[in-house]
Parts: sequence; C-alpha cells; structure tokens
Amino acid sequence: MTVDIAAAAAAVGEALPDRPELLLVLGSGLSGLAERVEAAVEVPFEAVPGYPSVGVAGHAGRYVAGRIEGRPVLIQAGRFHAYEGHDMDVVVAPIRVAAALGVGTVILTNAAGGIARGLEPGCIMLIDDHINLQWRSALAGPLVGDEQRFPDMSEPYDRRLQALSMQVALELQMPLSRGTYAAVAGPSFETPAEVRMLEFLGADAVGMSTVPEATVARALGLRVLAFSMISNRAGGMGGDDLDHAEVLEIGERAGVGLEALIRGVVTRMEP
Repeated sequence: MTVDIAAAAAAVGEALPDRPELLLVLGSGLSGLAERVEAAVEVPFEAVPGYPSVGVAGHAGRYVAGRIEGRPVLIQAGRFHAYEGHDMDVVVAPIRVAAALGVGTVILTNAAGGIARGLEPGCIMLIDDHINLQWRSALAGPLVGDEQRFPDMSEPYDRRLQALSMQVALELQMPLSRGTYAAVAGPSFETPAEVRMLEFLGADAVGMSTVPEATVARALGLRVLAFSMISNRAGGMGGDDLDHAEVLEIGERAGVGLEALIRGVVTRMEP
C-alpha cells in the first residue's frame, strides 16, 4: 500500500487555519498535549486519503492543528508502525505530508525502554543519535518530492535545537538525559540477551519507531528534534514484567514534564 502524498496533503491542508511551522509527533501515552492546543482543528486519519486506521492502544490516530504558545503547529497524535503490517511508505507518509504542507521542523517523541543505568521509568532522554535495527530503510524505493537519495546522517538531530532543549530543561529544573536510541522491529519487547547486545552496541534506550521518520525528515531537509520518554526498564534490566498498559500509564505522568519542555522549546525556537 502506498499513500498519494499530494492528495493527503491537500485533504489535511484544507482543514488547517494556518500554515504550520512545525510537526509534533506524539508517542504512546503522550497525547495530552493535543488536548491543550489553542484554536484547535482536528482531522482524523480516516479523513486523509490513503491513511489506514491506527491499531495500537495509546495512539489516537488524528491530526490536531492550532497554536502552541502562539506558534502555528500540526500535532500528529498517533503514528503507524511497520509491525502492524504497514509498508514503510505508510509509516513515513505523515512526515512527507507535513513537508508538503510547508513544515520546516519536526519534533518526534516516543515511549522507550531504558537501557543505560540511571534511565528509570518517567525519565526523559534527548535523542543524540540513533541505531537502525529494523533492517530496512524508509528511503528504499522511489524517492518522493524533494528527498535526497543519500542524505547526510552525521547529525540526524539538530544541534541547535538540542542546545535549546538543554537550556529550557535547566531553566525548568528538569533532569534531561542525552543518549542513543535503537529502533527495533517489534512488536515484542526485547529479550534480556537482545538488551545486552543493544547495550554493547551503544544504545541507551530502545523502541519501535522514530528512526524511519527522522531519516525521511532529514532526506527532505527538515530540522529534527526527538525525545524518548522512558516508560520501563528494558527486558532483563529490572525485576518486573513488561506491559503496554504500564507504558501508557507512565507516559501520562511523564508527559506533563515533557509538555512543559516542548512548550519552552517551541516558544523560543527560531521560525
């Protein structure tokens, strides 16, 4: 299945009150920010040509357009995952649609398992770099729009936006770790042996999203900032069984701090 990006962008664009400056993608349990957008206009994914329904609990499956701290934004509440059986073209379609609408910056969030010592449930990690262990690239196949065939990934996440995030966190007196995110195929949580391998490879947190989106965003020349909300200790790193309901519960609690951080960044970032 493929998505006609021009048709999807036209459908979303018709409903938008302003051209959005940035796209904010909300991960599992982090949808609270979408409820507090000023002058909000909603576009359900079902109304976008080519978009399938979202099949994961904690992912609402809608766009919310409006303003955060006076700045026009497009919020993507929910995302598509390859482990649901979607082609990569579908997984990254919202990034391509956002670019077609004129968005210049993407802020990605996700729920992730903590690998590094000190990354306990409820912590927020600023993603410095990533490791793609999903065994496929979102750029494989025909290019779409102005995408580069071989984008430079030496700095996948914008250094200036990272520095701004650290400054805002300092002013909020909010602990903010930095680390490397590993993306795996899922949908099962990782085994203890897999987590030991990830730790050896240099991963600080592990999840099942974000990397395809970041890769396509960079190929389109967009600035990217990303955060992981640590929802649990990765398999074998703690004594409790892993459960998706716990991911959602912790996401709702930690989302308050992450929302304050994102609001601070959005307020102060350059156009």
